[in-house]
Amino acid sequence: MHIDVITAFPYYPEWEIAAAYKEKKRYIQEDLGTIKVYRYKQYVPAQPTFFKRIIHILSFTWGSFWNLWKIKKCDIVISVVPFTSSTFLGYIQKRRFKAKSWIHIQDFEFDAAFQSGLTSQGEKKGGFIYNLLMRLEKSLFSRADVVSTISQTMLKKLRNKTSSPIYFLPNWIDGEGMNPAFAKAHPHLQSSKFKILYSGNIGDKQDWVFFKQFAERLDYNKYEVIIVGAGARLSQLSQDIEQLKGVTLHPPVPYEELNDLLCSADVHILFQKAEVLDTVMPSKILGMMASATPSIITGHPDSEVATTMELSGGGFYSSDAGVETVLTQLKVLSQDSENAKDIGIKARKFVLKHFSKNEILSQFVTALKQL
Repeated sequence: MHIDVITAFPYYPEWEIAAAYKEKKRYIQEDLGTIKVYRYKQYVPAQPTFFKRIIHILSFTWGSFWNLWKIKKCDIVISVVPFTSSTFLGYIQKRRFKAKSWIHIQDFEFDAAFQSGLTSQGEKKGGFIYNLLMRLEKSLFSRADVVSTISQTMLKKLRNKTSSPIYFLPNWIDGEGMNPAFAKAHPHLQSSKFKILYSGNIGDKQDWVFFKQFAERLDYNKYEVIIVGAGARLSQLSQDIEQLKGVTLHPPVPYEELNDLLCSADVHILFQKAEVLDTVMPSKILGMMASATPSIITGHPDSEVATTMELSGGGFYSSDAGVETVLTQLKVLSQDSENAKDIGIKARKFVLKHFSKNEILSQFVTALKQL
């Protein structure tokens, strides 16, 4: 088997070309065993507004278009969304080589833009641009032989976005790689206080207004908050927490430190905007649960995360909740360590049962062979 990958230069979640790539030429090729990676140095806005993101996507699409012609053979082409424009590039390859095509949707990026408020200064949901994007999206998705996505709520939504066969392909977790049995205390989380961790993208889907209200109410003689990540809202968050002495902010850690980081927390938090319903099932949830640590999460009552928390018993999930509710949940966990431990164990058991890497990928390979 041979794999060619057409992609961009690494930039996420910092919204900045990675340091190791900044001085490289606009087009580069990397050889990773039998995998050839073709990269294009795309435009990356330092402050990603809605319209700057459009330029960002167009830049990636334009550069990647020319990389298509470096590939001389193709049996199956897999397009990953976002970006939605990658489905257009995949369709070109499908036609060039009479290949089968598979579109995999990690995020409905058009819906996410409208739901998370990225377009608040421009076009509204239901307007001309919105309807145009929805028609374009459906046209592109319907040209594939198979379209997959990562959650049941997204799968349900996908049925209205394509006439192609659909497939459930969730994100997965490596239970050995993320395992508290092999974890040691991470340098960011070594105090004797009750440690509250948020690790991940500092972006527009999280409710940072709610986080600030929450953080301002904490007793920092008992608690400390550790934020590890980067993203479009990093600068604003840094200002918001400047006066909060019990909150520390760190850049993303190397992957080899992730198990130590997640397993060193006493509780994970994730405050999602309530209006963001079925655009995404955050992959960070899997790591949080696999760490055998309870979680406190807020968001839409009908989200996939809400269902996961309910079925697993691996934490608290609230919708339209005030800060007082979350503080009460935090108090329950911090005052009963045995109960917190039991909740964490339930979370890990659930995620290993339903999101095991080996099982999910073996089924995916079988589906590819059938295609």
